[in-house]
Amino acid sequence: MSQRQTILQIARDAIMQSFLGNKDIQINLKLFPAELLEKKGTFVTLNINGKLRGCIGSLSPQRPLIVDIIHNAQAAAFHDPRFKALSIEEFKQIEIHVSILTDARAMQVNSREELLAQLRPGEDGIILKENGKSATYLPSVWEKIPEPENFINELRRKAGLEPKGWDESTQVLRYGTIEFS
Repeated sequence: MSQRQTILQIARDAIMQSFLGNKDIQINLKLFPAELLEKKGTFVTLNINGKLRGCIGSLSPQRPLIVDIIHNAQAAAFHDPRFKALSIEEFKQIEIHVSILTDARAMQVNSREELLAQLRPGEDGIILKENGKSATYLPSVWEKIPEPENFINELRRKAGLEPKGWDESTQVLRYGTIEFS
């Protein structure tokens, strides 16, 4: 991805525009290279002093990459339900991290053991779905939860599921990311 600095600046500008009262940013897509107009799923993560301050994203390609970045940057700053809206003082301290997702592919697993055996720590982003509940962890989460068993336990907990459980309806999808900050 050759447009990393452009993407990071647009994410930062999108958040600043919200502070200025411009929450619905209109951009001229003709001004951007084709690489930034491809439909991609993205996540924007905000950190302050190495601690999570917001993270919102799209798991599947829904809109042009640059539009998705703008939307997710603003949502991470102001609409992550785990945090109050970002303040202007916090904005001055944020580190922006962008993840551009590859298409998710179903993993052929019939048990928790098969899943654990197929995981690629540090490489796999995982979407777990079971009985109408779902959650995802980006590949970067492996840095904080490097052990596959714990990774899956915490992902299941995030989805509101029994951490050590497994159901025959469980579906698992794997994706990769291009990540930068």
